[in-house]
Amino acid sequence: MDSLDNDKLDSLLSELDDGVQDITPEDTPPAAPQRALTQLMRKIPVTLTLEVGAARVSLQELMAIREDSVVELDTLAGEPLVIKVNGTTIGRAEVVVSGENYGLKVVELSDMDLGSLSA
Repeated sequence: MDSLDNDKLDSLLSELDDGVQDITPEDTPPAAPQRALTQLMRKIPVTLTLEVGAARVSLQELMAIREDSVVELDTLAGEPLVIKVNGTTIGRAEVVVSGENYGLKVVELSDMDLGSLSA
């Protein structure tokens, strides 16, 4: 580039700099309060499940299962069952009857800080 091109470029850059405004902290909107975010998060639906147990079977054993078949699970009878929220374990519970439906009685909760969502 020759000096004429450099002068034109400098002039254009100077004009661009003049058109740019400095952003000051008072120009920026305040951040959303943490409480509003917490309130929003409390409205997100989650799936609560009670896991009875699991069994690892071969494909051959699976194909042999019929209507009267019994598959033994890895959970002992009377042992509290696993409570999961969206697939993540949060505690243990016992099965109870609540009216005409099954329910769960929480017997143990993990250290998850779910209480902070109620603030």
